[in-house]
Amino acid sequence: MEGIIPLFKPAGLTSHDCVFRLRKILKTKKVGHTGTLDPDVTGVLPICIGKATKVAEYITDAGKSYEGEVRLGYSTTTEDASGDKVEEKKVEGTISRKEILHVLDSFTGEIEQTPPMFSAVKVNGTRLYEYARKGIEVERPTRKVTLYSMELLDDREIFSGETISFRFRVSCSKGTYIRTLAVMIGEELGYPAHMSNLIRTQSSAFTIDDCLTFEQIEKLMEAGTISSYLRPLEMALSHLPKYILNDKVAEKVKNGALLPIPDYLINSNGPISAENEEGKALAIYSVHPSKPGLLKPVKVLRNDQG
Repeated sequence: MEGIIPLFKPAGLTSHDCVFRLRKILKTKKVGHTGTLDPDVTGVLPICIGKATKVAEYITDAGKSYEGEVRLGYSTTTEDASGDKVEEKKVEGTISRKEILHVLDSFTGEIEQTPPMFSAVKVNGTRLYEYARKGIEVERPTRKVTLYSMELLDDREIFSGETISFRFRVSCSKGTYIRTLAVMIGEELGYPAHMSNLIRTQSSAFTIDDCLTFEQIEKLMEAGTISSYLRPLEMALSHLPKYILNDKVAEKVKNGALLPIPDYLINSNGPISAENEEGKALAIYSVHPSKPGLLKPVKVLRNDQG
């Protein structure tokens, strides 16, 4: 069994829980997820099976899209609805649509974020949530992330009430904490805030319309038709530049050969998908660090061309 299943992750499960459950359903141990989704978050979680586990990191590194809800009026320990209240400030007066749109626009582009204490980021070899559970506050590294687009999913002109909620859509780079973004939006509007709901609608090339539920996957396994629903591992690499190889060079690639950089890839700094003429990805290459004009293999994906 080889390929990718875009799973619709339900609320209440960690990404690891999803992998554990799918190993039992699919009756195979070689199953891996493509980036942590918090238990409360639902939506797209591509799951890699068999040889496709080799390309999980390239899905993780690709862009994501989310639909979230900000609630103004109080903040929480976890920056989402599952945490305890930290600070409360009732919304006074009204907030206009124009004000919210201005804030969303101001965050579009590259921004700096500090990961929440309840997160999987490691500091001195220990995950932040482990410190948080012990009540230990540690200095957290600030990171730069990119928000490609932000959109308000609410048609009201005026927002009022002691707490105010509104939904938004964001497309962003890897490493973006939407919980933290909700808090930042609140700060700009002058109120403590948290993320009250979140769904991931896209991860790399996989959208929510592609997703299967656990129940659907179980039925496909029982019917013996799951293989026809597995997406090829090449979908995980669809955002990478391609190096198309003829049969002679493809044979060398399977053995980890160095390759000359073609003119059309001369400006590529990141990973490159080396594919045969039938579109099968054989290996991942990158620019050689010490041999100018050459690419070196990062990992061989297939030792055959099938």
